[in-house]
Amino acid sequence: MAIELTSLADVLALRFDDIIDVRAPAEYADDHLPGAISLPVLDDAERARVGTLYKQVSPFDARKLGAALVARNAAAHLMGPLADRPGGWQPLVYCWRGGQRSGSFATILSQIGWRVQTLAGGYKSWRKLVVTALQDTPFPCPVIVLDGNTGTAKTEVLAHLPACGVQVLDLEALAQHRGSVFGATGPQPSQRSFEGRLALAIARLDPARPVVIEAESSRIGRLSLPPSLWRAMQGAPRLALDAPLDARARYLARTYADIAADPQRLAQVLDWLKPSHPAEVITDWHRLAATGQFTDLASGLMQRHYDPRYAKHRARSAPPLAEIATTSLDPEALPDLARRIAEALPRR
Repeated sequence: MAIELTSLADVLALRFDDIIDVRAPAEYADDHLPGAISLPVLDDAERARVGTLYKQVSPFDARKLGAALVARNAAAHLMGPLADRPGGWQPLVYCWRGGQRSGSFATILSQIGWRVQTLAGGYKSWRKLVVTALQDTPFPCPVIVLDGNTGTAKTEVLAHLPACGVQVLDLEALAQHRGSVFGATGPQPSQRSFEGRLALAIARLDPARPVVIEAESSRIGRLSLPPSLWRAMQGAPRLALDAPLDARARYLARTYADIAADPQRLAQVLDWLKPSHPAEVITDWHRLAATGQFTDLASGLMQRHYDPRYAKHRARSAPPLAEIATTSLDPEALPDLARRIAEALPRR
């Protein structure tokens, strides 16, 4: 039996013991349904081999080889990852477009006695919902942008706002990137995977309430924001955090300790700034990094690189709704800063 997804709410409401993606590992790595596990019935090389046979020899020979490979791989899954599944287990199985791969595996599982269902349209039905939500639908909530110069702890403050009853959308968490040249926190998801995470996060929002989003550019690392969200952010009112340079420098030195602990990575990132600054400035930044003067380095980067760019951008924007000033960005000061921001939000 095949189920149909007509909205992202349907995805959030799925109640299966496991969602199984039987596509090849490369397809799964690019994107998959939220929470799905990968049990490929054809690996990447086998999929390419069957496809080549289909085009160069005949569909019959390709189907015969495909069936043999699917049966072998299904047996390995049954004896391995699925060996402990009980009799009442209920899985959802999908492939690229709900065709032979998911149908073949589902048939084997159903013959065992499991109550298995497939996804009509496969992965493509999920992707269609994501594209519709992000490309063809206006952003559903009123947006408030949390702005402020580099080092004003916007991301951490954003994380404290839900405790104050404020709805937030954390783009940097979804993108796995801190949004600056120093912002990589590890491998980012693919663009499709990011969009899927974002679409579900938006689907969970209450459209009757404002949502606070940290100020970002149209790209976070190598990932692009969808047009509907970017337009909503560009036209949104802003709340601006303000803190003195020394407090911001201390905050950055603490927050980016992972980069400070990796001299080679830090030196590489500083070299990326060479086209934007005189050689003597880059040399001095390298000196501060090499001698462990990370607070001074953060201060210099903000004064020479980040603050002027923020000022240039803000000169084209309307004044903020409010500026929330603080002298401390220490961890214990951030909950109260979040409370003040929540109190400054416009009431509807």
